[in-house]
Amino acid sequence: MRSWRFTLHIQGPLTPEQSDALDWSDSFSDGRATPVTGPGTAEFWCHFDAEHLTEAIAEALERFEDLPGVLVRSVELDEMALEDNGMSTPAVVPAPPPVGATPPAV
Repeated sequence: MRSWRFTLHIQGPLTPEQSDALDWSDSFSDGRATPVTGPGTAEFWCHFDAEHLTEAIAEALERFEDLPGVLVRSVELDEMALEDNGMSTPAVVPAPPPVGATPPAV
């Protein structure tokens, strides 16, 4: 079993109703998916044990059933998490641009 640490970036800041639901949700009470918020942004720092990364991410995503309207837009792994699990290169699933945003010029 591997220990996976990753960040789930959500579409936007939590609404007051979503924050309230999060405060009362048993799904987030064990500390394995911890919300981190800031001005105009929010993410969840996650730590799950699973054989495969996809299993860990799926387990984290199941928790969001208790938070209606919260959309996860990307998953990020840092270099330490990859090194700890014997992966040699950084892997980041880039976040798509916000809806209606103009993509950067290439």
